[in-house]
Amino acid sequence: MNENDQYNNEFVALLTEHQSALRYYVASLLPGDSAAVDVAQQANATIWRKRDNFELGTNFKAWIFSIARFEVLNHRKKYQRDHVVFSEEMEDLIVSELPGRPTEMDLKQEALTACLQKLKPADRELIQHRYFENTPLAEYSSQINRSVGSLKVTLHRIRNRLLQCVESKLAKGKVLGS
Repeated sequence: MNENDQYNNEFVALLTEHQSALRYYVASLLPGDSAAVDVAQQANATIWRKRDNFELGTNFKAWIFSIARFEVLNHRKKYQRDHVVFSEEMEDLIVSELPGRPTEMDLKQEALTACLQKLKPADRELIQHRYFENTPLAEYSSQINRSVGSLKVTLHRIRNRLLQCVESKLAKGKVLGS
């Protein structure tokens, strides 16, 4: 594997790791705007085009957030007439609060990751297929020879367990790998 391939692999891993944070960041700057998903996707495209400008070992999250902010500003210029827009002061406040410290979303995500690891392998696999791979329940049910109804009941129970686990971890302040 050459140096460029290794860099691209590390970059992809970082970008994948920060996808949720990027989407939430864009959504926080465009509240109620259905274009937030498109703007986040555009930010991803720009991040990929500019990947050679990023120096591994520096603050990746701050770097992608700055690119995302410019994409949000570009979007606002195009659609400012149709949307409520934050003042620059409000936006600066949001921007200054987000990059450096863990947000509530970061803590919830860490708690959820820890709780997912505690699930039985079969339950974790069901969650993986349903929510991460978007496999339709009918398709997955035929793969594992279970009825769609039983999978729905199982998913409901798993979601309840995950919710209780996440809430418990957040209440106790036990997030990082506990």
